[in-house]
Formats: sequence, C-alpha cells, structure tokens
Amino acid sequence: MSDTYSRPIIDEGAATVVMGAPQSEEGAPSQPTGEPERRSAGTSWSRDFRFMLVVLAAIVVLFLAFALLIAFSPTGAAISALAIIAAPIATMVAAYYGISLALRQVSDARETADSSEARARAAEVTARESDAWAAQMESGLRVAVAKLRAAGQDTRDVERAAGTPDEFF
Repeated sequence: MSDTYSRPIIDEGAATVVMGAPQSEEGAPSQPTGEPERRSAGTSWSRDFRFMLVVLAAIVVLFLAFALLIAFSPTGAAISALAIIAAPIATMVAAYYGISLALRQVSDARETADSSEARARAAEVTARESDAWAAQMESGLRVAVAKLRAAGQDTRDVERAAGTPDEFF
C-alpha cells in the first residue's frame, strides 16, 4: 500500500516541493544523489551478515550437540534428545530467514515506490514546464499572425505551418 496521499505536496506556481528531498536554490527538488543506493547496499550487507551470524551460531550449537552425543554415548535416547534440540534450532533459523526475507521485500517495495513517486513528480514538473512553453509559443504565434495581418500579409501559410485549425486565430 502506498503512502502517496499522506505525503504533503506544496505547489507554489508549478514548483513541487517534496518534504525531505534535497532542493536547489530555486526551491525545486534537485537531482537524486545516489545516496539511497549506497545506503541500501550497506543495509543489505548488514542484513546478510546478521543472517550469516545466526546460521553460524546455529551450526555451532548443533556441532556441539553432536560432539556431546558422540562423546558420551550414541544411544537411542541420546539421538532423540539431539533431535529435540536440533528441531527448534532449525525452526528458529528458518523463521529468522523468513522474517528477514519479508523485511527485505518490504524495504525493496518501499524504495521502488519512493523512486516511482519521484519519477512521477519529475514528470509533473516537466509537464508543467511543457505547458508553459506551449503557452508562450502559442502567444508568440498569435502575435506574429496579428502583425502579419496588420501589415496586410497573407497568414494562411503560417497557420498551416503551425498546424492550427482554421478558426484558431
């Protein structure tokens, strides 16, 4: 689920300000610096390292259990006791892996949502700039046609080149 509607957007004359985003001197969001990629790589490594430590600790505990079993006597009761010890350890490691995987997927989904939201905001800014540019070009075209008509010149070629409908001017 996205938190798009809970994030404030301040729109002052076609400038969208994203809270927490780095901004340039004009007040518009600046280009991403690549910091989230570096941060997520470091976070991913620390998650992998923690999981590796949990697995190694589980292996050490199981190794010690097997060593104690061999050292004292490998009877049926000892093997059953080892199974009773090993099963919860394996279950905890599997649960930790499942939780770690779920947290990683949530984190990746959140990063993807944030980056797509940033792209959408950039597209909105670009669309506003394009609309402003188109309005300026239309205004300039109207002025040019008005001046040509005032000078007594035919404006049909200009109107065709502009691709405007017949009753546009």
